[in-house]
Amino acid sequence: MQNSRRLVIIRHAKAEPYAPTDVERVLADRGRVEGRMLGEWLAAEGVAPDAAYVSYAARTRETWDVVAAGAGWTLVPEYDGNLYGTDEEGVLDLVRGTKDDAATVVVVGHNPTMGMLVQLLDDGEGAATGSVALGSFPTSTAALFTVDGAWADLAPMAARLDAFHVARA
Repeated sequence: MQNSRRLVIIRHAKAEPYAPTDVERVLADRGRVEGRMLGEWLAAEGVAPDAAYVSYAARTRETWDVVAAGAGWTLVPEYDGNLYGTDEEGVLDLVRGTKDDAATVVVVGHNPTMGMLVQLLDDGEGAATGSVALGSFPTSTAALFTVDGAWADLAPMAARLDAFHVARA
């Protein structure tokens, strides 16, 4: 079993403000551009996911598509209906269920959960610790963590925040 793993938390890219329902909101043009830029940054950081969990909302599915295109990823993610409305513990439970052979996991979801999750996981020892203020996890943002140990053991304050990036055109 691998000892060190990588977890990437992404907030969806900028979405249109209106749709018949919130779940149906699609990305704005700006979101498509910035999502692709985020993917390019993730590729430059050497991120290549073995597993990905994406909320089933239109804007998160589209975010995955543009980020993956920018990064050159071909992985088919798992679209999860629970990511739309879950809290931080729900996301942790999802990630804890990841197979042991996955070295890198990407989660694409919504605020406030994604921002709160970043705060919850940060052990205070990483190069990017302190770069994510409470309540400041804007659209088209990624946080890269190193997780020591098995996914099943992922716990609050048990991941090192190595990098934090906000993609802006």
